[in-house]
Amino acid sequence: MKQFYTLIILLLTATLSFGQSSNATLKGVLKDTKGVPLDMVNVVLKEFPTLGTTTNARGEFSLRIPAKKQLTVVYSSLGYKTFQDSVFAKPEETIIKNIEMPEQNLELAEIVVREQRRSGGNLTSLDPKIVTAIPNASGALETMLKTLPGVSSNNELSSQYTVRGGNFDENLVYVNDVEVYRPFLIRSGQQEGLSFVNSDMVSTIDFSAGGFNAKYGDKMSSVLDIKYRKPSDFKGSATMSLLGASAHFEDVALKGKLSHITGVRYKTSKYILGSLDETGEYDPRFLDVQTYISYQLSEKFDLSFLGNIAQNKYKFIPETRQTSFGTWQNPLNTKIYFSGQEVDNFETYLGAFTLNYHPNRNLNLKFIGSAYHTKEQETYDILGEYYLNQLERNLGSDEFGDSTLNLGVGSFLNHARNYLKANVFSFYHKGAYNSDKHLLNWGIKFQHEEIEDQLNEWIYRDSAGYSIPYSDSEVLLYYTLNANNSISSNRITGYIQDTWSFPLSVGDLYLNGGLRFNYWDFNKELLISPRATLTYFPEWEKKMSFRLSAGMYHQSPFFKEIKNSDGSINYDAKAQRSVQVVGGTDLLFTAWGRPFRFTSEAYYKHMNRLIPYQIDNVRIRYLGEQEATGYATGIDMKVNGEFVSGLQSWASLSFLQTEENVKGDGHGFIPRPTDQTVNFSLFFQDYFPGNPTYRMQLSAFYGSRLPTGPPNGERYQDVYRMPAYRRIDLGFSKVFISPANTSNAWLLKDITDLMVSLEVFNLLDINNTISYFWVSSIYGDQFAVPNYLTGRKINLKLTVKF
Repeated sequence: MKQFYTLIILLLTATLSFGQSSNATLKGVLKDTKGVPLDMVNVVLKEFPTLGTTTNARGEFSLRIPAKKQLTVVYSSLGYKTFQDSVFAKPEETIIKNIEMPEQNLELAEIVVREQRRSGGNLTSLDPKIVTAIPNASGALETMLKTLPGVSSNNELSSQYTVRGGNFDENLVYVNDVEVYRPFLIRSGQQEGLSFVNSDMVSTIDFSAGGFNAKYGDKMSSVLDIKYRKPSDFKGSATMSLLGASAHFEDVALKGKLSHITGVRYKTSKYILGSLDETGEYDPRFLDVQTYISYQLSEKFDLSFLGNIAQNKYKFIPETRQTSFGTWQNPLNTKIYFSGQEVDNFETYLGAFTLNYHPNRNLNLKFIGSAYHTKEQETYDILGEYYLNQLERNLGSDEFGDSTLNLGVGSFLNHARNYLKANVFSFYHKGAYNSDKHLLNWGIKFQHEEIEDQLNEWIYRDSAGYSIPYSDSEVLLYYTLNANNSISSNRITGYIQDTWSFPLSVGDLYLNGGLRFNYWDFNKELLISPRATLTYFPEWEKKMSFRLSAGMYHQSPFFKEIKNSDGSINYDAKAQRSVQVVGGTDLLFTAWGRPFRFTSEAYYKHMNRLIPYQIDNVRIRYLGEQEATGYATGIDMKVNGEFVSGLQSWASLSFLQTEENVKGDGHGFIPRPTDQTVNFSLFFQDYFPGNPTYRMQLSAFYGSRLPTGPPNGERYQDVYRMPAYRRIDLGFSKVFISPANTSNAWLLKDITDLMVSLEVFNLLDINNTISYFWVSSIYGDQFAVPNYLTGRKINLKLTVKF
């Protein structure tokens, strides 16, 4: 192991230091036709699309480029015509460019985006190209979100994440203005498969960790707003690895009026699940097909369709499991022999039509009709017989690490027959009107929901021949859950908001204010949610901005939140409420001649009418018959920029405290299940200077100890802390074909990019704990046996673009 770590350190050192004299420097200033400096202009090398930078508020940029190569530099910015220029530099030469970019006529949809760029409040725009660069085991776009401040996750097999003390169900996800859902019955990352978002099709990514404005929906934590792109010509890509494969293609027809982009993904986590303690026959198969089709009916009308079909199948036949745990003073080991199997099937379908009407430059009207269907089944019968042993801890003993004392023998039988069907239909209108000082947005949505579920779960346990709980007259089950529910309901939601701009002599001031309403006929509850964001850009020598957001966030219950702990429906369930205040600053600065941004936000959430819940892996079990008040407060910080010239990297640090007080339990405030005091994440990119075809990407995560407790226990018992989550993933890649280096071979002549990557997951092979399995000794004591996540694995990946 020491030799392995030494090799990695040497490779990193070589990457940072090799060939420094093979670079040159490109500097310049970009202005519009009136001589006004342009900030946030993208400056990218066409031959190496991952190498690029952006201009600062004075329109200045600086970029290290490979020397002794003919390069094409592309300057692009929303609202301005794209400009290209050729450069050739000698080693360590400095080239200076002064470029004028004329404005370009835009439709209103793009005007809205451009306005957000300057006054978008708490939205953060992310680069979709980085998604494919981050080494990760799940292959999901959400892995990039987990590196952002305020976002945390302790499960690399899952695309789910928590934000500022909220849970998985408090995050909104939109794709082309359509809200998307994940399957309801999934309880572990192994079952989860593919996330909805197909990164091959993504055009823009906007994310908010809180304080988002009124046009976004009725959840309490975060918003992920994804837009799929409209193609302009024929392109395609294919990716293959030990974890699956994906392909996409896009094209236009009918003189550009018709365009489509389609993606297919197949994932199997069998290879990486082989590193778990629980050995057996894993057979996970996840398949997903998506398409986005757009047709230009006329200059003012266009029609589009978003479709998705996904099938996640998970089959597992366990054999044995051996786990060592405990402390140095009391080392323990448990071995379990299994029989039985688990078979799960999750099928989801989504279809959405969008009619877009823009009668003039200042007005845009959109009408969306969508339908979502899910059919889910989770079935298993698994018998396990366990042995709990104490281990020899004397290093000088010949029996070091062997069993010295048997503490317990027992068995368990887990059974489930869970089925769910759900349909969600919606019709949505949204509009936008733009004027010199105002940007008005509005929307109204009708949604109909039909959900049916049948739950039948039970667990039988015994220790040393006695069933738990013990009875001298009958055999009792350790846990039972039986329910048969069906609901049909309707929701009406809407919003109106305006953005005012106030040019001042000492800077620019923007105010975004809005109001949401939500009515659900299931509980006859009408909710009103005012929200506002104030953003100020002072005219200082140091480029800074300040923002302050405040608002109410009512999360009206969906199907999971209205269920009691026994599976029955709570017909008196009301919306969870949160009042949030978020204050933040952005500082733009230059270091080593390259641009950087430091972002910080402090927040406080006061919450009431909370529905307490418990988490097991990625399954949330709500206690619908209980109610709590709570709070979440913390600070998030992030620094991002070109630590290596032309490549974006960042580091995030967050501090959080979140607690709740369950009414009537007599235990006061206790930590919420997501109370993670410290969270740190890092994403770093590098390349061999002078030869960007050799690249390195590193992602690192640290999350402090999360609360947990005994299974099926009371909420106030969940105060025991799991070990901290620590993980490093490392990737190396080599670009063999690029736009500047195409191949003449007839098999490769149409390929524009060809890259081979080697990824090392969990580089340090750390045993991270996701949950616990509880066993009993012959003395009646209970021991929490950790369920560990994946160990170190190496993945080889081939990416081709044409």
